[in-house]
Amino acid sequence: MWISRKARLMVPILMAAAVMAAAPTNARIEKSATLSKTGILLYWWPALGKVKGWHHDQAASQEGGINAEVPDGFTFANAMSVIYAKAIYKPRQPETKTLAMLIKEDRATFLAHDRTLKITRIEPLKTADGRFLQTYTYFPREKGNWEEVSYGEEGDYYLVFVISSRTKAGFEKAVAAYKEFISEYQ
Repeated sequence: MWISRKARLMVPILMAAAVMAAAPTNARIEKSATLSKTGILLYWWPALGKVKGWHHDQAASQEGGINAEVPDGFTFANAMSVIYAKAIYKPRQPETKTLAMLIKEDRATFLAHDRTLKITRIEPLKTADGRFLQTYTYFPREKGNWEEVSYGEEGDYYLVFVISSRTKAGFEKAVAAYKEFISEYQ
């Protein structure tokens, strides 16, 4: 049977979509697939609501495998502050057995890049469905990014929400939007 070139290209995308749809989830995880020169690229990340003054940066999201949000008028590359969320599919990271292990690994990664970071556990942030996310600040003692990271777990996913700013002033200006994104997540 003859199948058009367009139909042949659609088969892998449809197969990927079927696999993604079959993956169990309790969280609001956006899933998509795109066809690239090297094959099918699968993306999934926590779905974030709309926050006034911010927009989704699709190119940065696909490049980084994250849900990238940036202030209006900017891109992920040139914004002073960015907010992003990622969903880590547990079966793809079997060596990480618990959320506590994920946080410990993340802290070690941060410290490997900058031993002078001040890491502080702060009050958990609450999502729209009443879940509390363990939250830490990663602040530079000299120069570097000012970051706050919130960690959670839902079903087959570890969830990580991040605000990152190049300056303390930028962080302080954007942190309210970060908290709003999380407070609306369910």
